[in-house]
Amino acid sequence: MKTIRLGKTQIESPQNAFGALPIQRVPMEEAVRILRAAYDGGMIFFDTARAYSDSEEKLGVAFDGMRDKVFISSKTMATTPEKFWEDLDTTLEKLRTDYVDIYQFHCVKQCYKPGDGTGMYEAMVKAKEQGKIRHIGITAHKIGVAEEIVASGLYETLQFPFSYLASDRDIALVRSCEAAGMGYIAMKGLSGGLLNNAEACMGFMSQYEVLPIWGIQRMEELEQWLGFFTKEISYTDEIRSFVERDRKELMGEFCRGCGYCSPCTVGIVINQCARMSQMIRRAPSQAWLTDYWKNEMARIDECIDCGMCKTRCPYELDIPTLLRKNLADYREILAGRVKV
Repeated sequence: MKTIRLGKTQIESPQNAFGALPIQRVPMEEAVRILRAAYDGGMIFFDTARAYSDSEEKLGVAFDGMRDKVFISSKTMATTPEKFWEDLDTTLEKLRTDYVDIYQFHCVKQCYKPGDGTGMYEAMVKAKEQGKIRHIGITAHKIGVAEEIVASGLYETLQFPFSYLASDRDIALVRSCEAAGMGYIAMKGLSGGLLNNAEACMGFMSQYEVLPIWGIQRMEELEQWLGFFTKEISYTDEIRSFVERDRKELMGEFCRGCGYCSPCTVGIVINQCARMSQMIRRAPSQAWLTDYWKNEMARIDECIDCGMCKTRCPYELDIPTLLRKNLADYREILAGRVKV
């Protein structure tokens, strides 16, 4: 297993890390069991956030008494210094620790800089001086903002979506981080669940100096990733051919399922309905054809084109158009005119 050093930090981890957003969906006992199994299996880097409901608390319970054996990164969506300090204090309390290895501004719309009038970067620096955080990080979803962050030279790590559906511009961002001595934490390595070949995902990542954080919710998912500690994966010709076929099918505008567009004015479950065409083909299940999802998809007819979802989407997708395309395809499937 390749070891990744996050830029100029002292953080080194196997290129196989744990994204702790999904464990907010499982009971405490099961979450702790999964987290400890991840550590026992070789994972030492765990990424969470204040916004992930009780995810931090579950990490705190799992790693209580063994804080020095793991690296933990967390995030704040605060936009004021007051909220920043409130979030950081809560994070430390929930994690049962007095420091976070990396603290990140979460899903930013701008690159916070000294003297920009927000006081946000200054708060990060002060928190580092106090020893509450070891390294200053930031996460973004928009490529232009991410590029500005790298150019600023202010941050030690960047967290940004990266998978084998990456564009040339995305790959250039990875190279820029490496050249700047910034650690790159790769989120959305499965593109919101659209990618289902773990070997292909891992093989692709192995080409780059990035640390992927796989979103893990079930023990069987974890076991799949832990298997790569004993089964070395590289970007073989076979995997490359598979990736090229997948890219032809999926490249372009597609929903990653992040949910930042919600809530919908008329109650559409956007982060599922806007990618129903892909999900129904790539994760085949009769569950997508139940009365529940028929009714949810039918809500798309009620879209009033208010545009709120478009203003929130970090990928700047034309969500109303995407929803209607998915609805038309779904109805073709239900009518039997399209096979899946």
